[in-house]
Amino acid sequence: MILNSIRLPELPLTDPIPIFLLVLLIILVAPMLNRIKIPHIIGLIIAGMVFGPHGLNVLAKDQSFELFGEVGILYIMFQSGLEVDMNTFRQNSKKGILFGLYTFFLPMIIGTVTSMYILNFDFVTSVLLSSMYASHTLIAYPIVSKMGIAKHRAISITVVGTIITVVGALLVLAVIVARATGEMSAGYWGKFGVGTVIFGIVVFWLIPYITKLFLKLNSDNVAQYIFVLAMVFFASWLAAIVGLEGIIGAFFAGLVLNRLIPSVSPLMNRIEFVGNAIFIPFFLIGIGMMIDLRVFFTGGDALLVAVTMSVVATFTKWLAAWLTEKSCRLTKHEGNLIFGLSNAQAAATLAAVMIGYNLGLLNLNVLNGTIVMILVTCTISSIVTEKAARAIALADVADKESDDRPEVTGQERILVPISNPQTMPQLIELSNLIKDKNNKKAIYALSINSINGEDDERKGKLMESAAKLAASTDSQLTPIVKRDINVANCIVTTAEEYDITDVLVGVHQKSNIVDTFYGNVISSLLKSSDENLIIYGTKHPVSDVKRLVVAVPDKAEFELGFPLWFERVKNIASQLGISVLFFASQRTTAALKEMCGRQKLKNTDFKELESWEDFLIVTQEVRPHDTVIIISARKSTLSYHPLFDKVPYYISKYFTANNFMIIFPQQKERTLHEGELFNPLKIN
Repeated sequence: MILNSIRLPELPLTDPIPIFLLVLLIILVAPMLNRIKIPHIIGLIIAGMVFGPHGLNVLAKDQSFELFGEVGILYIMFQSGLEVDMNTFRQNSKKGILFGLYTFFLPMIIGTVTSMYILNFDFVTSVLLSSMYASHTLIAYPIVSKMGIAKHRAISITVVGTIITVVGALLVLAVIVARATGEMSAGYWGKFGVGTVIFGIVVFWLIPYITKLFLKLNSDNVAQYIFVLAMVFFASWLAAIVGLEGIIGAFFAGLVLNRLIPSVSPLMNRIEFVGNAIFIPFFLIGIGMMIDLRVFFTGGDALLVAVTMSVVATFTKWLAAWLTEKSCRLTKHEGNLIFGLSNAQAAATLAAVMIGYNLGLLNLNVLNGTIVMILVTCTISSIVTEKAARAIALADVADKESDDRPEVTGQERILVPISNPQTMPQLIELSNLIKDKNNKKAIYALSINSINGEDDERKGKLMESAAKLAASTDSQLTPIVKRDINVANCIVTTAEEYDITDVLVGVHQKSNIVDTFYGNVISSLLKSSDENLIIYGTKHPVSDVKRLVVAVPDKAEFELGFPLWFERVKNIASQLGISVLFFASQRTTAALKEMCGRQKLKNTDFKELESWEDFLIVTQEVRPHDTVIIISARKSTLSYHPLFDKVPYYISKYFTANNFMIIFPQQKERTLHEGELFNPLKIN
């Protein structure tokens, strides 16, 4: 009786519960294919083929997959704009434009010729087909994001080229459709031009302004995520209604929000998590559901069209990447990565084919051939991208290991004493920025409770909030709770106990008119501790920071802690994608330039500060959204200058509207290789 009452579900599934369960299982199992050298992206596409309407017919290509699939492709383009390193993006924009010209015109020319003389299509049909070869989709982008090389120059070059070729292909499609429907007129192009201008104003001016205001006024993480997502889809929708592709709007939304969302922040972590867990896998499964392997057996003409389309699309994209590699003097792996990312044809290509098919410009063989081309190019794209991305990631690791600079990333431990709920979030945020992004366990939070325990509950909640804040950026915070009446002594002993490299503290709040800038605790730390001590004061969110201005005293390069504080400055600049302006003497500038080369800190500028008596030169260069970093020194050290005592005066008089840091370099050998001292005059 019980068995008779059990009803097997009809296929395709219509109940949302088993549908969502199956999709989650597919997303969960797909990464396991990495063990047999198959990229998980291919696993998701294969799953779509197997369970889709052209396979076992378990899942239907219904509106839910259409919705999530569209969101997925927009999400990929949004992330590619959001994660790109803006400094690298600007430095490689010319190379990206060159690649864009190669990857658009080569498929257009070769595709038109092969379509006319091999497939015997007329000129208009050949041009339309070639525009589909020219466009591509960055379906393999999640691979490079997962490998941690999203800020690499090859990615920037590919992204710039993608926008150029997508816009070019879109214009070709628009001209052909307007010609076929009789709408090609001055009025049509006038509307298109005006719409494009409006789109540019809204996306490049209005959206950043509104987003910056919202993020400043609303600190709720969920609300921030929803708002950013709304801006992305608003930009995509606006691009679509003015005649551009939605993916262009999503990419530019990511680009303009790049500076407002630090790469190490709770908001960025949520953006990456939701996209990689739900939206992008749905899109890839949907791609697989479009593929019908029976196309291979529909006849000789269909097979000829499918093979020709697949070969031409792949060859022209490889040729464009190879020419870019040679023209821009890139490495072989970088050329392969550009080819892998730019080879895939996906939903946008199929949409263009459907438009041409409905207008009678393309036949059924081209429609079927497109499905085969999508399968072939997506497979090649995923495999090549995975191999090239892994090679580049390993090369980056090898460069770090072979570099003879002092190693700090693996041993860094940053101690953050917390007691003030107003400054705690900023301190945890900065600790995430100054550490190596791959070190997930570098942050140690210290709570110093009173002896009688009267503040245990308040301090406990503060520590819990700090741990949650660190966890939201995918970092693990180590909580340390002590009882002591001497705060400075407790910090010093804790730093020694846990082998701390950096101590990060907030600015002392003056209690009366005779109180000093540093206060008793920081003054005691300067006398008793040897760690890299960072004093941090904030006026703006880090998303508002546009540049670091670093004042470096003469002989700072001879301090033991020189490489460590430089690493901290480099990490902040890299994470926020901002430039660095150094003020230093000629001798110190030479050491700074060498360190910039060795640690690959780009987008830097140098100005002379020969004597600390000339510090007013620095104040004249500082802008409202600069973060001022003053490298100070403890007394009786090599770079100490008596005028360091005037630093509090400089801060309170000239930098009241700026975020600032005062760094006292490390004075004991903890992160260096045993027996090795940094030699600033050593040239590799």
